[in-house]
Amino acid sequence: MKLKSLMLLTTGAALAVTSAHAQEMADSMTLVSWGGAYQTSQQRAYSEPYAEMNEGLEIIWDESSPEAVARMRAMDEAGNVTWDVVDVVASDAIRLCDEGLAMEIDHDEMLAPGDDGSTPTEDFGDLIVSDCFIPQIVYSTTAGYRTDVEEWNGNTPSDICAIFDLENFPGQRTLERRPINNLEWALLCSGVAMEDLYDTLETEEGIEQAFAMLDTIRDETIWWNSAAEAIQALADGEAVIGSTYNGRLFSAIEEQDQPIAMLWDAQVFDLDGWVIPEGLPEDRLARAMDFIYFATDTQRLADQAAYISYGPARASSAPLVGTHADLGIEMAPHMPTDPANAERTILFNYLWWADYRDDLDARFQAWLAQ
Repeated sequence: MKLKSLMLLTTGAALAVTSAHAQEMADSMTLVSWGGAYQTSQQRAYSEPYAEMNEGLEIIWDESSPEAVARMRAMDEAGNVTWDVVDVVASDAIRLCDEGLAMEIDHDEMLAPGDDGSTPTEDFGDLIVSDCFIPQIVYSTTAGYRTDVEEWNGNTPSDICAIFDLENFPGQRTLERRPINNLEWALLCSGVAMEDLYDTLETEEGIEQAFAMLDTIRDETIWWNSAAEAIQALADGEAVIGSTYNGRLFSAIEEQDQPIAMLWDAQVFDLDGWVIPEGLPEDRLARAMDFIYFATDTQRLADQAAYISYGPARASSAPLVGTHADLGIEMAPHMPTDPANAERTILFNYLWWADYRDDLDARFQAWLAQ
């Protein structure tokens, strides 16, 4: 791998190379993320302090992470890679790595050691799920609901199956326009034990069972492509209950004071992190790796948790998580990993989804079009 000769020594400043000539770094960089509160947390914790240390650097943000796999496939086909650092979920990182579209990383050589003296592989541990994946946060997809729905007669949802309960919790739902999480919840709420979800989805009968459950609410569901759409539907009262990322719900509830509550039951734990596209020119590659070294060190990952309720991927960062930078509230109780919030969780099987995602995506979209 061409980057294994790089040794990154940075405080946002220097990139030394073991080859004869130091690499010049590009004076612009395109970062790809998800928009909204999450991207804002990345800007405040990572890119703004990095830009302050690198005068004259232009940082361009692109909000195309939901389409990262398709877009990177198209860029590779066209021979024109315009992205430098891409934020993706773990299952997408595995797919991109398997297809040769993301660059393999020597984590211990190219990332900062932990503040506690640990190596990056020790610090990130099992969250390094691919040779191309640089972990950043642990998050969950969970549900939120309006707290002011008169038709509910004072009832309050207590578990995820309230999404499928039109009798006790009438009104429009909002769910993501993809099979991930929806199929797991549909099976769970049709009687499949949590530990059997993925084995059941391995079968045609299991897939049909999941879609049959989703059929019961399809006509009452607003399907979102961007998490911002889900929050907007809940905030406007267009939807009364629905799924989105826990950090988006935190922002709506705590920062925007919306009449929305969090439903942690059967939240789906997942990982998010960075990949570097394969085939970048040397100056862009040097800039991307310099940024990654800075943005994924112990302090920076802890800093992000001051702006959004996602758990940092480094073990060494967890003790540094404190209060919200603007609200002053303790952030630990708002993390998906807090014991009070994690009494019943689904562990997202990113390896399983990396294998089956393309086929089930096609089937899900065909089902929506019926």
